[in-house]
Amino acid sequence: MRNFVYYTLMLLLGYAWYRFGQNLLSKGYRDEKGELTQGIVGPVGFLMAAGVACYLFFAMLRALVRGEVPCVGKGCGGQVYALAAHASEYWANMFFLAWCVLALGYAMYVTLRIWFRA
Repeated sequence: MRNFVYYTLMLLLGYAWYRFGQNLLSKGYRDEKGELTQGIVGPVGFLMAAGVACYLFFAMLRALVRGEVPCVGKGCGGQVYALAAHASEYWANMFFLAWCVLALGYAMYVTLRIWFRA
């Protein structure tokens, strides 16, 4: 039951993140106050998001190839979950890594679309 709640909340958070980005894209060049519409991240945040997304994507690919993923979280520092021994924890961490990569990628996409409006 805990896994169901975890995956449901992550999907709901992803949907809320998607709707937030779509609301920013649907705005014009200026918002309600007359200021220019800002992206989700600024220039420095964009570079940091790109770096973190690339690192997490590499970690996800490495975990798929090796069949083991390091635990992502505070309560299990340094622990490694192998696909053969801990399948549930392995896929939960892989789902979290994939979610983070997609969320950061979407933030960068929305920001680029706002910056390069024609």
